[in-house]
Amino acid sequence: MSSTPKSNVEHRITARIAQASNRLFCRTYHRVGTIDPPKLPREGPAILVCNHVSGLDPLLIQSTCPRLIIWMMAREYYDIRALTWLFKVVAAIPVERSGRDLTATRAALRALHEGRVVGVFTEGKIETDHNLLPFQTGVALMAIKTGVPVYPAYLDGTQRGKEMLDAFIHPNRAVIHYGPAVEFARDSTSKDALEVATDRIRDAIWALRDRVRTEIQRDALGRQIPGGPAEAVSTPKIL
Repeated sequence: MSSTPKSNVEHRITARIAQASNRLFCRTYHRVGTIDPPKLPREGPAILVCNHVSGLDPLLIQSTCPRLIIWMMAREYYDIRALTWLFKVVAAIPVERSGRDLTATRAALRALHEGRVVGVFTEGKIETDHNLLPFQTGVALMAIKTGVPVYPAYLDGTQRGKEMLDAFIHPNRAVIHYGPAVEFARDSTSKDALEVATDRIRDAIWALRDRVRTEIQRDALGRQIPGGPAEAVSTPKIL
């Protein structure tokens, strides 16, 4: 797939300022830990898929990634008046949840053709508990059509279950685990092939879950012990 990095939104000064501001916010107000750094390529297209636990998730994930992520996000969040300008700066893609949104899909495909990283919460909505919701097959379809690699991530933390405003204004502690590119067959876009590929993506994200849960439990235990987590147990790298 060809890319045009010079016209890429990643290189716009406004997007870089937004990235830096978000990184500062997540480092100083929230606490974000990573078990492994992102495996995304330094340039060229990629798809990042992650579970979804709160409205704050895109900001937390972006704060740990050097590349700008073009998020596919629910239209109701995109239309929040105070934040719409920011979503436009980072070229976020609003998605209608009422059905298959072909306009959003085409926008995501254009972003990939331009060499960008597209971020997708492939469950389609926020999890109600610690189990993954059913995955939609759209990511597999885009990946097979474009030949772009898919990278899994899993996150959890005190932001779980909170809407965007609530999670944004209250400090949270989160842990993110990034995995290598998911391997799956790319020779067909039949329903069965898409479901198999989607299962592989889901399994890759699920495989990252246990380590995150362990680190969160260790961190919680450490905060209950005098001296904090540094004296009690090891914690993931806090960025």
